[in-house]
Amino acid sequence: MGLIQEIDYGTPASTSEKQVTLTVDGFTVTVPEGTSIMRASMEAGIAIPKLCATDMVDAFGSCRLCLVEIDGRNGTPSSCTTPVAPGMVVHTQTGRLKDIRRGVMELYISDHPLDCLTCAANGDCELQTQAGVVGLRDVRYGYEGDNHVFKKNDGAENFKWMAKDESNPYFTYDPSKCIVCSRCVRACEEVQGTFALTIEGRGFESRVSPGMHQLFIDSECVSCGACVQACPTATLSEKSVIKIGQPEHSVVTTCAYCGVGCSFKAEMRGDELVRMVPYKDGKANRGHSCVKGRFAYGYSTHKERILNPMIREKVTDPWREVSWEEALTHTASEFRRIQYQYGRTSIGGITSSRCTNEETYLVQKLIRQGFRNNNVDTCARVCHSPTGYGLGQTFGTSAGTQDFDSIEQTDVVMIIGANPTDAHPVFASRMKKRLRKGAKLIVLDPRRTDIVRSAHIEAQHHLPLKPGTNVAVVTALAHVIVTEGLFDEAFIRERCDWDEFQDWASFVALPENSPEVVGQLANVDPEEIRSAARLFATGGNGAIYYGLGVTEHSQGSTTVIAIANLAMATGNIGRPGVGVNPLRGQNNVQGSCDMGSFPHELPGYRHVSGDAVRDIYESLWGVKLDDEPGLRIPNMLDAAVDGSFKGLYVQGEDILQSDPDTKHVAAGLAAMECVVVHDLFLNETANYAHVFLPGSTFLEKDGTFTNAERRINRVRKVMAPKAGLADWEVTQKLAQAMGLAWNYQHPSEIMDEIAKTTPSFAKVSYDYLERMGSVQWPCNEQAPEGTPIMHISGFVRGKGKFIRTEYVATDERTGPRFPLLLTTGRILSQYNVGAQTRRTDNVVWHSEDRLEIHPHDAENRGLRDGDWVRLTSRSGDTTLRALVTDKVSPGVVYTTFHHPDTQANVITTDFSDWATNCPEYKVTAVQVGASNGPSEWQLDYDEQARNSRRIATLEAAE
Repeated sequence: MGLIQEIDYGTPASTSEKQVTLTVDGFTVTVPEGTSIMRASMEAGIAIPKLCATDMVDAFGSCRLCLVEIDGRNGTPSSCTTPVAPGMVVHTQTGRLKDIRRGVMELYISDHPLDCLTCAANGDCELQTQAGVVGLRDVRYGYEGDNHVFKKNDGAENFKWMAKDESNPYFTYDPSKCIVCSRCVRACEEVQGTFALTIEGRGFESRVSPGMHQLFIDSECVSCGACVQACPTATLSEKSVIKIGQPEHSVVTTCAYCGVGCSFKAEMRGDELVRMVPYKDGKANRGHSCVKGRFAYGYSTHKERILNPMIREKVTDPWREVSWEEALTHTASEFRRIQYQYGRTSIGGITSSRCTNEETYLVQKLIRQGFRNNNVDTCARVCHSPTGYGLGQTFGTSAGTQDFDSIEQTDVVMIIGANPTDAHPVFASRMKKRLRKGAKLIVLDPRRTDIVRSAHIEAQHHLPLKPGTNVAVVTALAHVIVTEGLFDEAFIRERCDWDEFQDWASFVALPENSPEVVGQLANVDPEEIRSAARLFATGGNGAIYYGLGVTEHSQGSTTVIAIANLAMATGNIGRPGVGVNPLRGQNNVQGSCDMGSFPHELPGYRHVSGDAVRDIYESLWGVKLDDEPGLRIPNMLDAAVDGSFKGLYVQGEDILQSDPDTKHVAAGLAAMECVVVHDLFLNETANYAHVFLPGSTFLEKDGTFTNAERRINRVRKVMAPKAGLADWEVTQKLAQAMGLAWNYQHPSEIMDEIAKTTPSFAKVSYDYLERMGSVQWPCNEQAPEGTPIMHISGFVRGKGKFIRTEYVATDERTGPRFPLLLTTGRILSQYNVGAQTRRTDNVVWHSEDRLEIHPHDAENRGLRDGDWVRLTSRSGDTTLRALVTDKVSPGVVYTTFHHPDTQANVITTDFSDWATNCPEYKVTAVQVGASNGPSEWQLDYDEQARNSRRIATLEAAE
């Protein structure tokens, strides 16, 4: 093993289809028109010296190292900024060029510290490398006079010197080593789109500055790492490299945070992770990253991580560490006892959207083959199950239609109930890049999210709709498109059922669906609705991206259907630049759905009642499968309270913190006799557990994740499991303890079984993924290279189906006692319930959940920014600090759910989507008032949690 070296071509690739042939140093090379001479030379295997150029940003031409000579032209143009031309003859190594380059390098080195042997970048410094490449052997200018290197000049203070900025928890900024190449500034602008960095001063006074001469931690920097990656010196350096040293080998794997599915090189020194570097060949992220994937991996070695199995008889007892064998034997014995005493359906399990496809497949297999029931559910249902239902009904498949590259051909972006800059930041950067190039933006969201107005971006239309009115507003958009004749009749007649369209069109054209009526209901300007509809219908390629603000409603499935109707009506399906795209919240939400984690579906979204589907698994597994759907999580909890459900295996989920109506979840768990938590940490659900099985991080296992674009990416083990077993091995050993004859030797064998039994995965194997890099399902004989874009020539179901979407107001209503509406979401630096990110330095940016409240509502209640407030609903109450902001509309408050000491879900209700039971997290009637301390519930919860996490210490042997 060694470090994976990626070629830096100096400038981005040209997308032109026209080819140009030229000669570089006597070698003929053919490249697309618009390619730079630098890139063409690299394509021919000739590396031109460079410092300011890198293929992640556009050419800049400032360093003057990449100069070339061209026959027939005067001067020495920079190769990075000069495009190729037919018949061009280029020389990259002449005596004149060598002299110029050495002279330029001398100037750089004359104002640069010569501490190479002790520098963190030693061995990975482009300045050091290029000095060798150009043959620099002496610096004639000396180091006296003006410089940025020394704190003092001749005993006097040197005001050009600046101290190192170590404010960011993950990287340092050392101005003395900056060569002002502007790569970091351009990466922040062009790749990330934050524009947090600039070059202040002019000439010799120039230097990189975060914001208005701020520290990095105080600036708008989002710590994505693009600047660090772009820096050719040690000016911007990871603190992990400074501490550990340069890595010596690397492995490509997939990030375990959000649903973007970024590919990273895990760069190692021995079995110690030095850093995560975004992989340029990763088709989801194209070499970019966010603060979580790039830096927030410290949880894997956090002191609170549990590495030994533990058991206890009662949840009030302290934990007792035991061997794997004892823990698994005890679990199997308890599950068998419960089934004997209470019946076959008295136990069940929950799969994880953070675990691999293979691990999720095994958990649902254990439940169906071993428990002999369908009591399996997943957190994917409590976030995106309406996507599966709505798109399944209209298009015939339960997933998004596009790949992420599709955004590059989009003309109008519509974002509904999603906050991509915080929840899917790497894709958001690609989206913002397209918007800066001229694409138009429509946002439907109760909050003014960052993408509504940011650097060089402003939404043409922001519809700040009242929470709970999604169906009405999307239907009103359709009303405008139909009544003004803006629909795509040719597409509809060819690809959809015309009679169904006419029925739907007559429905949306009704007066009650007009913007004037809906606008009053949703608190949105009717003219904004009309203008947004016209823009989407007539603006070119229109793509809809939506998130949990669509699905986590009592009408979540109806809204997804309404979105699909809108896309079909405007012909925005089946080609690049368009489509319906759910942004998945966790790394394997899509995969956990694909793998059969629902109580009514086997892998591949096939209903358990289907005889032919059950036959496949019955013949392979050697058991008779239940043809009746099992219990969803809320049903399991209800049954537990009723006394008929007594045992639960929870892999990688924390339902006590993430599921709605926390008090009900706690009551259900407390009523069970054997709760098994399989996780990295003693999470909130473990407060009620009887068995704890330590889990493994994504760094410690092999497998696959499936991202929001249906892309199946490899996860590769970079270190041994710290608890001794990978998660799939734990599930297998539990199955064996229960008498099942499982004998998988490697996760690749599990994927082979998935491919054998699931048509959309038919050609997927580890060998195939190694060759292809990644594939998007369906990947089978009909689509051997996968399917980047769905429904190109026709819908999976045949004809696209238009369905009426009647608006039905949620049962959760505001009133005198609870006059405000609470909606919830995420923040950039934290992830889901925070179990991972709270155990990293990301807490620097978000150490607590805050309640966003509009200045008008705050003033009416006598509240100021930072005050402690009590948040109360019909379900419960909690306290947290107020954040007074006009990002939320009057009458709406907003908070995140990353911190268990707040437990925002003690506020949310048990209302849910009519079709899928997806909880209505996004609409809760609340009251907000001043508070002088934690709620009684918080005090009780904290006491119970601390008592539950005690671990008995082994007495010393006599």
